[in-house]
Amino acid sequence: MVQKARIRLSSINRKNLNKICDEVKSMVKKTGVRMSGPIPLPTERLRVPTRKSPCGEGTQTWEHYEMRIHKRLIDIDADERTMRQIMRIRVPEDVYIEIELTNK
Repeated sequence: MVQKARIRLSSINRKNLNKICDEVKSMVKKTGVRMSGPIPLPTERLRVPTRKSPCGEGTQTWEHYEMRIHKRLIDIDADERTMRQIMRIRVPEDVYIEIELTNK
């Protein structure tokens, strides 16, 4: 029975996210483990509209702020050596990584 690892990555900085995905890909290629991904998931957009006028008087003008959360999904066979190398990756503060192991 082969164990599978599902790696979920999310970040507001797309460049750092893609850099981590490339590092994982290169490690998996070196070890020869089967991999699928990185699969780009839909970007989550958090929007906040605010009034420009601090007192609420005057014309109704609005400013719109938006934060985008980019997500990637990677599935690999959970080889012990590969998982150790993935755990050693230096992940920037703005990239969140979640690893889930399943038996398949």
